[in-house]
Amino acid sequence: MNKRVLVAYSSKYGATTEIAERIGKVLREAGLRAEVVPAEEAGDPAAYDATVLGSAVYIGRWQKPAARFLKAHAEALAKQPVWLFSSGPTGEGDPMALTDGWRFPDGLQPVADQIGARDIALFHGALDEDNLNVLQKFMIKNVGAPSGDFRDWEAITAWAESIASALKDPAQA
Repeated sequence: MNKRVLVAYSSKYGATTEIAERIGKVLREAGLRAEVVPAEEAGDPAAYDATVLGSAVYIGRWQKPAARFLKAHAEALAKQPVWLFSSGPTGEGDPMALTDGWRFPDGLQPVADQIGARDIALFHGALDEDNLNVLQKFMIKNVGAPSGDFRDWEAITAWAESIASALKDPAQA
């Protein structure tokens, strides 16, 4: 299996980086050639057979490097299988329930539709208040977001395995 997969991401404090790295590891274990790189360093996705793109989410928005990558490369991404993920909500329970049904930025949804994203996932994130400035701490307290690491590694791994299965199945890829 020589399929090259770009796993590009944008992370604010490192939690989304670790999610992207886990996705890349799962894809490599499945026999795919996965490269995990920050979105601002990713380059042209046309050099790959598929792309997984994700971002940390703050106040319902993707980080600028991931949003820019998605918009700038929409034409190339439309020609290959693409999966998108967001990382953000903290707390126990279904991440979609914690975000009142939100799973992807409204402003980027038309681009996701245009490229025909195979799936859009929303994963729990991690929040360490020690990394936040005073304004960010105030905002977090105001919305009641709990601190801690709430990432569901089983869900992330299962999602990455489903991507690997789709890419290894000629009928789906």
